[in-house]
Amino acid sequence: MKLDSSPVASPRGTAVDGTASSQGAGRGAGVALMLGSGLSNQTGASIAALAFPVLGPVGVVAVRQWVAAVVLGAVGRPRLRHFTAAQWRPVLGLALVFAAMNLSLYAAIERIGLGLAVTLEFLGPLAVALAGSRRRVDLVAAVAAAAAVVVLTRPTPSTDYLGIGLALLAAACWACYILLNRTVGARLPGLEGSAAAAAVSGALYLPIGGWVLWHHPPTATALGCALAAGVLSSAVPFLADLLALRRIPAHFFGVFMSVNPVFAALAGLTLLGQQLDALAWLAIAMIVGANTATVSTAQRPTTHRSTT
Repeated sequence: MKLDSSPVASPRGTAVDGTASSQGAGRGAGVALMLGSGLSNQTGASIAALAFPVLGPVGVVAVRQWVAAVVLGAVGRPRLRHFTAAQWRPVLGLALVFAAMNLSLYAAIERIGLGLAVTLEFLGPLAVALAGSRRRVDLVAAVAAAAAVVVLTRPTPSTDYLGIGLALLAAACWACYILLNRTVGARLPGLEGSAAAAAVSGALYLPIGGWVLWHHPPTATALGCALAAGVLSSAVPFLADLLALRRIPAHFFGVFMSVNPVFAALAGLTLLGQQLDALAWLAIAMIVGANTATVSTAQRPTTHRSTT
């Protein structure tokens, strides 16, 4: 039976198209998924910090990588035996980035707190978005982000420069992650590349993670926090982002990713009691605003997908 596609009158007297309303509902669901992804990710990171006194960042990251390997392996189902050398090279690079990015971030969180660490890490995707651009708005965004970094890292007697350096290392890893993901996505179908990289990264953490767990026997609470971090910061965001990208344009994805530093600061405050001063909140707002301006004003193709 063919449905009537003509507009119907709404109670308020305006025409409502069924397709448009369904698209609007889909976009609303996509936005909700994106916000839920960010909230889950940062809540997981704050829960992970609760396990640091027992397992340390290395032990927690090992558990998180193992969870990611299981989830991505089940979803992506990589056919490893069929990979060529040209496909394995970016996959191995992505695996190393996976391993270094999460470890440097969690080590930074232990030293400088969740909000500041995630905000500095967010400079990675911002740098990728700004690279090579000559637009005035991007120049302003770059200057604003640089000023925000100066505010966040302003020298004081208690400044933890190692923690700042680890967060910036995580930012560099995130930038490499974006670039390598593009290559992996071009050379391998579906999610096979990401799943293979997660599997290799998880395997890399088997010896060191096993050593940490052997010499620092986890309590039930610490192990539960590490597992919860793996689910909330790996499994849930991955699946939510995957579903969101089917409902919203890619540039919206970048805009809503900008809320992650805010969610991180709020999660750190609520769950870990990590206070930020007014200048730190201002710096976070500047970096979020810089990314939002860069992504939302980026040139996009004028062609539209045809709906069927």
